[in-house]
Amino acid sequence: MRERDLVGRQGLFVAEGEVVLRMLARSRLHRPASLLIAEKRLAGLSEILATIPGDVPIYAAGQAVMDAVVGFPIHRGILALGTRGAEPDPAELLAGLPERALVLVLSAIANHDNMGGLFRNAAAFGADAVLLDADCCDPLYRKAIRVSVGAALTTPFARLAPGVDLLGLLEGQGFEAVALSPRGATTLAQLSRPLRAAVVLGAEGAGLSEALLARARTVRIPMADGFDSLNVAVTAGVVLHHLAFAAPASAPG
Repeated sequence: MRERDLVGRQGLFVAEGEVVLRMLARSRLHRPASLLIAEKRLAGLSEILATIPGDVPIYAAGQAVMDAVVGFPIHRGILALGTRGAEPDPAELLAGLPERALVLVLSAIANHDNMGGLFRNAAAFGADAVLLDADCCDPLYRKAIRVSVGAALTTPFARLAPGVDLLGLLEGQGFEAVALSPRGATTLAQLSRPLRAAVVLGAEGAGLSEALLARARTVRIPMADGFDSLNVAVTAGVVLHHLAFAAPASAPG
C-alpha cells in the first residue's frame, strides 16, 4: 500500500498505528473509510473499534497476509484508509476562531517529518489552527500523520492559494504576525502575547522572505554564541509554549 498508489484518488489518506487510529476515530474533521487490522490486535483494539461508525468496513487478516498486502512486515498491524473532510477557506477559518486565538502559519515546509512535528506542537500547545502556504507539503501524507501522532487529523488547517497576501489576510482578521528569524528585532523573552497571534515560520535554510520579514514583527530565539539554528519544529514548540502561557497584551483601542 504505497503512498504513490493513492495519487489520483481524491480525498484519501493512509493512517497507521494505534495512537493515530484513536485520533482518527475521534476526529471531527476527517472520517475513516475502512480498516485493516492484524487478527492478533483485534482484542486489544476493541474499545477503539467500538467507536468506528457501523458503515465502515473493518477487515482482519493474519500477519502474513497483512504483510503481503502492505508490502513489508508491518509490526503495528493497524492500518486505516481515511477520507478527508472539506478544507475550509483560510479567511473563514480565521474568522471563526475565538477572540483570543493562536495560529501557526507555515511557509514552504516541504519535509514531512517537520510537518508532522509542527502539527504535534500545535496540538500540544493549544494552537487553534494551522495555515499553510501553497509551497507546503501535505499534512495528511502518511508519514506526516504518523510523526504528528495523529494531531494532523484533529487540528484544523487551511491552505492558501498561490499569490495570496498572507500578512494582509492575517491583518484583516485581527491577527498580529510574529515572524521567526535569527535576525529578529525582538527576543522571544520580550514578546508579549497578542490577543490574536499568528506564529509565522519558514523552511529551514531559506527561512522567510525579506519582503515578509519587512512587514511583520520579527522575533529571534537567543542561542549560544556561534550558533543560530534550530529545527523548525523545535522552534515552533519553543515559541508556542511561550505564547500559550504568556499573559495577553491589552486589546487595541
